[in-house]
Amino acid sequence: MTTTTRRSPNRGRPPAGRRRGGPPRRLPVLLIVLGFVVAALVATVIASRSSHKTTNTPAPAGSHQTQPVSAPGPALSRLPGPGTPDPAVGKAMPTLKGKSFDNTAVTIDPSDGHPKVIAFVAHWCPHCQREVPKLADWLRSHPLPSGVRLYAVATATDPSAPNYPPSSWLQRVGWPSPVLADSGSNTAADAAGLSAYPFFVVVDANGKVVARTSGELSVQQFAALVAKAVK
Repeated sequence: MTTTTRRSPNRGRPPAGRRRGGPPRRLPVLLIVLGFVVAALVATVIASRSSHKTTNTPAPAGSHQTQPVSAPGPALSRLPGPGTPDPAVGKAMPTLKGKSFDNTAVTIDPSDGHPKVIAFVAHWCPHCQREVPKLADWLRSHPLPSGVRLYAVATATDPSAPNYPPSSWLQRVGWPSPVLADSGSNTAADAAGLSAYPFFVVVDANGKVVARTSGELSVQQFAALVAKAVK
């Protein structure tokens, strides 16, 4: 009598989900994990942007975030790119006359016999948001040389942009010097030849520009810039 042995249909085949001679298929699991990671990152970015926008507050009552500015005299040419001599060095800095946020008169007069450092900042600029608190903190323990006057010009003000209003921002970080609120058309910034934010102009006691630069500075670079005002 012949006995017939039935072969199992799965005999000799790799179990489902396994490749012959290899590890289990893990690609779908990795794709699922990657999807969760990407979704979490997107949610974090959205939350960060949303929280940043909510930092905007109404301007304080009675304040003016932009003010009329007069800048008689020839404007300085725009600061050229790195490696190009600055044509404004040796030229007279235009007088900037206007007001602060609370209507206090502010005049940046190059002919008053005092060296000056003028910082042009924009409330929405991320570089300014890092630079201004850093300098404000440093200046509390490192006063400028005797006779050197420091000013800030709040320019490019935009109520629809982040970190508005500039008056609250500068007060919050403890900015230590007078602030000129630029006009809605950026009169002061144009007169100084601003090219990017933050923007610094150094003027000697004779009212001549000795240096201009843009971008974030370390406190050491800022100190070296200030030193040029009294050389």
